[in-house]
Amino acid sequence: MAFSADELRVLRRALAVALGPTRHTTGAPDAPAGYDADGAQEVQEYLRLAEAVDEAVREGGRLRAFLLADLVRYREALPGSASGYLAHLQEALAVGYDPAPADLAALRSLVAGARGPAESERRTALLRRCESLAEQFVRARLRALPGGRGAKDPEPAPRPAPVRPQPKAPRPGRPVPTPGEVFPPRRKPAPPPAARTA
Repeated sequence: MAFSADELRVLRRALAVALGPTRHTTGAPDAPAGYDADGAQEVQEYLRLAEAVDEAVREGGRLRAFLLADLVRYREALPGSASGYLAHLQEALAVGYDPAPADLAALRSLVAGARGPAESERRTALLRRCESLAEQFVRARLRALPGGRGAKDPEPAPRPAPVRPQPKAPRPGRPVPTPGEVFPPRRKPAPPPAARTA
């Protein structure tokens, strides 16, 4: 983003005001005569500077959109447009572009089809750079998700104490049965009657 000399002068003055306000710039009651005219002129200059910055940001957005659209066109024309695609990809990375999965796939196919060790090394280095940027982008997205590593972990809820079963109290008025009552002894079977002989 470039500013003209006048814009830089206004920007410096605005920074000076922000970092060290004085009675003259804040409009205190004992400001010297002529403050209103000077103050109005400064406000107009600040507004013009803000408009210039906004326009520069809009222009940067338009250039970025054009560059990314160009990158997609070159990627779709691969492998014939390999040199143009690689150049546009490097330009896009320089302005903060996060490589898409389609870019990584295209680069891998270009690395596999590279001719000559120098070109293969150049494409491999670009692929490694894009893989690293894509990994950083994914990590940042995961940290931003609720419950991600970047989010403050909620304190675990306290566990309730285990409930121990209480022994049942015997019913009043009924005695506790003895084992003999619960499990009566087994009686031996009676021997069969002896057969009578005539």
